[in-house]
Amino acid sequence: MTRALIADDEFHLAEYLARQLQPLWPGLEIVHLARNGLEAAERIAALEPELAFLDIQMPGLSGLEVAEGIEGATRVVFVTAYDEYALQAFEQAALDYLLKPLKTERLARTVQRLQQALAAPPAEPDALLAEALRRLAPPVPAAPRLRWLRASQGELTHQLEVDEVRFFHADDKYTVVQTATAEYLIRTSIAELLPQLDPQQFCQIHRATLVNMAHLAGTRRDAASRLFVRFKGLARELPVSRAYVHLFKSM
Repeated sequence: MTRALIADDEFHLAEYLARQLQPLWPGLEIVHLARNGLEAAERIAALEPELAFLDIQMPGLSGLEVAEGIEGATRVVFVTAYDEYALQAFEQAALDYLLKPLKTERLARTVQRLQQALAAPPAEPDALLAEALRRLAPPVPAAPRLRWLRASQGELTHQLEVDEVRFFHADDKYTVVQTATAEYLIRTSIAELLPQLDPQQFCQIHRATLVNMAHLAGTRRDAASRLFVRFKGLARELPVSRAYVHLFKSM
């Protein structure tokens, strides 16, 4: 039996969704109805249901923040009255995005999609095949790693040693380069930086953030189990996206 949690600060809407799901998916067990984001995050961590139907605008934590903090195998469907969050929702690996008021036909398609996603076999055979092909292929010479950056600070341009960078963070048209003492700007995107940096040293923790592992001081979890990284000599912390939490299991 598949288990699901529903979270909505308008509790009658959570109850309505549970009633709508019952005839469409008789094998689905609703294990909890949460009234806010904090309660949803706590019960997801405790119960580890296969699915979570999350409203986006909730007190305490938004549905997006709850999804970002999930560490287990719980898959997410967002249920909201606002369509402007769709891109952010799918960046959190959402299985679907439902708009209120819910329509039975649309919910039925979601149920079918969820059942197919949960029944899909794991991708280990493809991974094994990819590894075998990689070993058979001739070695590709490693590209030279980036050692220096030219970054701006006001009207001045500075030559920075990459090893001294604490993190890179995308900010509108620029990428912020943070060192121990100052903040600089470059026009190189995160996607362009990633293949130029040493993967043993720089780690992506969010679609918009790369961190220098050599300068990490540790990690911290908040009340909603969201993970943050801390840096030596810096007060600022950075959130770790759900997709990259596994990189810090040993910390």
